[in-house]
Amino acid sequence: MKKAFEKAQQFGKSFMLPIAVLPAAGLLLGIGGALSNPNTVSAYPFLDITWLQAIFTIMSAAGSIVFANLPIIFAVGVAIGLARSDKGTAGLAAMIGYFVMNSTIGALLSLTGKLAEDNLAGAGQGMSVGIQTLETGVFGGIIIGIVAAALHNKYNKIQLPQVLGFFGGSRFIPIVVSFASIFVGAVLFVIWPFFQMFINQLGNLVTGTGEIGTLLFGFILRMLGPMGLHHIFYLPFWQTALGGTMEIGGKLISGTQNIFFAQLADPSTTQYYEGVSRFMSGRFITMMFGLPGAALAIYHCAKKENKKAVAGILLSAALTSFLTGITEPLEFSFLFVAPLLYLVHSIFDGFAFMMADIFNVTVGQTFSGGFIDFILFGILQGVDKTNWPYVLVVGIPWFFLYYFTFKFLIRWKNFKVIGREDKEEKAAAQVSATDRAKTIVEGLGGSENIEIVDCCATRLRVTIKNENLVQEDVIKQTGSKGIVKAGTGVQIIYGPQVTIVKNEVEEYLGH
Repeated sequence: MKKAFEKAQQFGKSFMLPIAVLPAAGLLLGIGGALSNPNTVSAYPFLDITWLQAIFTIMSAAGSIVFANLPIIFAVGVAIGLARSDKGTAGLAAMIGYFVMNSTIGALLSLTGKLAEDNLAGAGQGMSVGIQTLETGVFGGIIIGIVAAALHNKYNKIQLPQVLGFFGGSRFIPIVVSFASIFVGAVLFVIWPFFQMFINQLGNLVTGTGEIGTLLFGFILRMLGPMGLHHIFYLPFWQTALGGTMEIGGKLISGTQNIFFAQLADPSTTQYYEGVSRFMSGRFITMMFGLPGAALAIYHCAKKENKKAVAGILLSAALTSFLTGITEPLEFSFLFVAPLLYLVHSIFDGFAFMMADIFNVTVGQTFSGGFIDFILFGILQGVDKTNWPYVLVVGIPWFFLYYFTFKFLIRWKNFKVIGREDKEEKAAAQVSATDRAKTIVEGLGGSENIEIVDCCATRLRVTIKNENLVQEDVIKQTGSKGIVKAGTGVQIIYGPQVTIVKNEVEEYLGH
């Protein structure tokens, strides 16, 4: 079980690099697409300025190209995330592998007479990097990324006979990945149509469960958060046919997020895809309203002498949740000391998703459900397309639901949340920023005990050799919000600044 968790966390964090490019692309597409839309220009004539519309059109095009090429971005990102060393070579090999895989599928379609001449979407085909191929979407990219990383980790130190010595080591990886990708392409040519049919049926099953299915989706998503495995759960709904398919502009688009952004760039869109209300919009209710209510409850439950000290921490965590949708700094302030609060939070989050589905709120997002995305993909898109006012209608009561529930439970169970700790339970003194990396390495059992250092949006993810050498009390001195351990997989929660922490640790280790 512990080994499975370690593999799962490595797989989950490999998604974070491609996911990290989405906010910037989403901002460009959101602003450019919304403000260059003919309907918007008609409603707000002051936007009808030639040079201004040229800027918005360029922004929209710049954002669209990223979402149009997500499969290859995921191929490269997953390979880099899973490679243990020489990550650049793994990424290059994955890109080459993606080209070869699609070329193989395209050639087989031509040889078998299955190459569609028109209505590519209806035939389950499309154009990818200039190649007519099967629409394997992000799944195809992830498969090649995994293949490239596996071959890289196995063969990047291979020694060939002297006459072929130049092609040994890292230079061997693109070669072996290219040949493997021919095989992958041939296999996908045979099985993908059946797999696509299975995925569509599975998606119909999820959709057929109605609002109850949406509630379960939100609940499971939140419960997987502490283990950092939530990316594995929601990504197939966002990026593959499991989240639905739709033909837009003559192209077959798969995945809730991909459909939303394709519609965002399509001026003819009058209402965003209903899947957005099932797999996305509920986040805004929880992150913008629910968790800030929980933060206020924790503050009011703090001991009088501690309120001033915890006010800044809770305000910062609440604002982070409200503005960006990053919830870990707040969630991990009560997760370990009061798991019941987290269970209640997960149930409420499931109901938030259900309410968004009931009211057909179709406000999309790039990364998470914060106020920034709410403005771009809700308010700016208009009520007719998104039904965004219902986020406020549900969200304001949700704030008080969290506030009174958390306040009651904290006092009833006397949970030792932040501000209510006994004197001996208060956090250890924090080390200075200059000593942070040294202390983290020491807390993980020393440099010789560390195998892999990586991070996702909020967590430092480390693979170690001996789990018994980890000293949590030492790590807590570095300002971590919490620690999750499962075998040799360790996750240390720092919040949005985690990439800085990761760079410090890598520099200290000499990577």
